[in-house]
Amino acid sequence: MKAMILAAGLGTRLKPLTDTRPKALVELAGRTLLEITLTRLRTFGVTEVIINVHHFADQILAYLKSHNNFGMRIEISCEEVLLDTGGGLKKASWFFLEAPARPNSSQKDEPFLLHNVDVISNIDLHAMLQFHTENQALATLAVQSRETSRPLLFDDHHQLRGRRAGGTATPGCASQTTAPQYPSAKAAPSAETTMNCHSERSEESAFSESPAGHPQPYQVLAFSGIHIISPRLFPMLTEEGIFSIIPSYLRLAAQGQKILAFRADQYYWRDLGRPADLTQAAHDLESGLRAEGRHSV
Repeated sequence: MKAMILAAGLGTRLKPLTDTRPKALVELAGRTLLEITLTRLRTFGVTEVIINVHHFADQILAYLKSHNNFGMRIEISCEEVLLDTGGGLKKASWFFLEAPARPNSSQKDEPFLLHNVDVISNIDLHAMLQFHTENQALATLAVQSRETSRPLLFDDHHQLRGRRAGGTATPGCASQTTAPQYPSAKAAPSAETTMNCHSERSEESAFSESPAGHPQPYQVLAFSGIHIISPRLFPMLTEEGIFSIIPSYLRLAAQGQKILAFRADQYYWRDLGRPADLTQAAHDLESGLRAEGRHSV
């Protein structure tokens, strides 16, 4: 299996730690964030990884060389200008679309992981991959019910419907389900669903109108920076240059593509974007205060 680690950011929130190093080489409990992420991916069967780099890129290359790439095939995608998540993924698309090393291999169509370097979790990636595959999703996002400044909206079939921004769903992205509702996540919503923006009716949920005229609550969830993606996404990424992947997901979901939520509420997860987060994560690891996932961090 292949994966991409997003590690090109400046790590501004981690200053002063990132004044002299990239955020990927900031340490947590004596291990770099890059080592933690690579080790975790390898545990779940990932053998080939591409890492996007920008800030202190030479340090990352030297670090990987000194550790013999942690026994994995690792490619580097250098970004002279930061391309954001969508632009960075699109630049690295060759890695996921290249001809398989083995003849008659289905590797070219195999889903891959996209993982932020500055998050830590014990989310069961095997279960997430199984969910993605069984539902034939274009992309699956690990999400949780927790506070966030950028919540995403999903319906009861796990389908992405929009995001909350300034108290409303993003215009043109949150569909109102006026077409017949689909019975499961395996059946995509009709492409005839309307593209109307709607306002929230409560702090905890947004609503659409069902065919019967009854309000249907959306789940307001926080994205965790971990995706599983099918390579058929790449021809659909019509955006160019610098762009975030989330607006692309919203656009594609509104067109009927299956962008699904994998609920990860029972697992430990923490953003490591600030020094205080590193301190708390180190305390969590020392005290064993982890969610009840099967796999350790």
